[in-house]
Amino acid sequence: MLYAIISEDVTNSLALRQAARPAHLERLSTLQTQGRLIIAGPHPAIDNNNPADAGFTGSLIVAEFVDLAQAQAWADQDPYVEAGVYNHVTVKPFKQVLP
Repeated sequence: MLYAIISEDVTNSLALRQAARPAHLERLSTLQTQGRLIIAGPHPAIDNNNPADAGFTGSLIVAEFVDLAQAQAWADQDPYVEAGVYNHVTVKPFKQVLP
């Protein structure tokens, strides 16, 4: 089943994000290689694909996991969680209708 992992950053998270980004992307690449990643990306803090110093306010990941417990465990081990980037993370089932 698919699960949405919706994360909200702490204030001024850019430096923390930059430091943990390689490890964060490595985990996402593993999901992609396994064919389980549907979409992933950050929410820019301003209306621009490259927010520069404005940074980001959170992230969205939609991926396939066996169950909610596995999705939550995966989210809990995200390097951004360990680095203090995220203030809050919500994991919930997701039903893809389109495309």
